[in-house]
Amino acid sequence: MENEHQSGFVSLIGKPNVGKSTLMNALVGEKLSIITSKAQTTRHRIRGIVNGDDYQIVFSDTPGIIDPAYGLQEGMMKFVDAALVDADVILYLTEIGIDPENANGGERHEQLFEKLKNKKLPIFILINKIDLGDQDMLTKRVQQWESLVPQAQVFPISALYKSFTAEVFTKIVASLPVSPPFFPKDELTDKPLRFFLSEIIREKIFLNYQKEIPYSCEVEIEEYHENTVPIYVRALIYVARDSQKGILIGHQGRMLKKVGTQARKDIEAFIGEQIFLELYVKVDKNWRDQSSKLKRYGYLS
Repeated sequence: MENEHQSGFVSLIGKPNVGKSTLMNALVGEKLSIITSKAQTTRHRIRGIVNGDDYQIVFSDTPGIIDPAYGLQEGMMKFVDAALVDADVILYLTEIGIDPENANGGERHEQLFEKLKNKKLPIFILINKIDLGDQDMLTKRVQQWESLVPQAQVFPISALYKSFTAEVFTKIVASLPVSPPFFPKDELTDKPLRFFLSEIIREKIFLNYQKEIPYSCEVEIEEYHENTVPIYVRALIYVARDSQKGILIGHQGRMLKKVGTQARKDIEAFIGEQIFLELYVKVDKNWRDQSSKLKRYGYLS
C-alpha cells in the first residue's frame, strides 16, 4: 500500500534576530529570506516550498514579533498573525541566551504567545544558537520551555551550522496532515522573481548602512527585461527623507555603486544569468505610515 500524501503549512515565528530566516533557508535548501545581524530584516511573510514524493511542506518565514511603532510595522505583525492562523505546524524559534522566565518580549509577543499555548496542533519549540551556550544552560532552557508549553516538543538546534535541523525536518514531515499538495510540485515559492531581486538589494542596504537608513528604505523593481543581453534590471530605492537620499548615494555615488555591485553578483547567482543593474534613489516621504504606499509595497491588502 502506497503512503498517503501529506501537505501542510509550517509557520516560523519568534522574536527578532533569533534566526528564523537562517532556519528557513536551511530547511528549504535555498536562500529565500535575507539574513543580516540587524533586527527586523524580514518584513514580509515569505513562503518556501519543499517537495518530496509523498509530502509537500509550505514553510512561512515571518517578521520578528514587536510592538508596532508605525504603519509598516503594523502590517508586518499582520503577516505574523496570518501565519499563526493558517498553520498546520508551528515552529516557535527562540535562542539559548533567552531566559523565557525573565524575558520581556513586549505586549504583542505576550498576546501571541498566549495564543500559541492554546493551539491544538503540533508545536515545536526550537532553541537556536546552542553553539553559544554550554550543556548546563541548554538543559535548563529545555526544562523551562517544557514547563511553559507542555504540549510542545522542544528541540535544541543551530540553524547556522545546521545542527539537528535534519531531525527537526523529519519530525515536521511526520506531523503533516494527509492532503494533496497545495502548489505545483516544481514550485519553490509563491513569491514572484521581482520580489527576490528587491530583497537582495535590500539586504545589501542593511549590510552597508547604519542607524535608521535600512529601516527607512523600500526597493521596487521598476523594469526587468529578459530579452536583452545582459538582462536589464532597473530598481528604485525609496527613502523617507531628503537627508537619507544623500547618505544612501554617498560621496560621488560610491556607496550606491557598492550596493549595486554586491547586489548584481548575488542576483546573477540567484537567476543564473548576467544582468545589468541600475539603481536610482527617490524620496517618498513618510511612506511607512501611508496606507496607500504600504498597499503598493505589499504590506497591506
